Amino acid sequence: MAKKIAVILPEMFEDSEYTEPAKAFATKGHEVINNGLIAGKTVKGKKEGTKVKIDKAVGEVTIDDFDGLLIPGGYSPDKLRVDDNAVQFSADFVKSNKPVFAICHAGQLPVTAQVLQGRKFTCYKSIIQNIKNAGAEFIGSEVVVDGNIVSSRHPSDLPAFIRESLKKL
Repeated sequence: MAKKIAVILPEMFEDSEYTEPAKAFATKGHEVINNGLIAGKTVKGKKEGTKVKIDKAVGEVTIDDFDGLLIPGGYSPDKLRVDDNAVQFSADFVKSNKPVFAICHAGQLPVTAQVLQGRKFTCYKSIIQNIKNAGAEFIGSEVVVDGNIVSSRHPSDLPAFIRESLKKL
């Protein structure tokens, strides 16, 4: 059964952490909906300049509209963590037990949402202490699955991240 996957991303996302999972989801028949801070805006990736048009503003949607959430890394999670709607959206997803796919720096958003207490999580090395301070147990492996959350460290972990994300769908 096809699922609707919300992707949340503003400017400066890690290109491959968006493009590769989005392609894998679409290949399996799932619908990817791009959510950002401003509907209709085109945002760009930080390395390759991948252009993505934002379908909906995160403040205009609810988790009821989707079956899963992808949070790419890069600099975009840091931009999202100052937006109350983005923080609440990610918090609601984690609490709902719907799948949340977080890679690299994506952990900054659930840290800000204060929803990682007692969870197992992996991330890019520069935010390990943030993850620990949020009450999560850091696991230094290519992919960590803890309940509804799938997390990975960086782009080289994408094959494992995608494999486990697709299993959750």
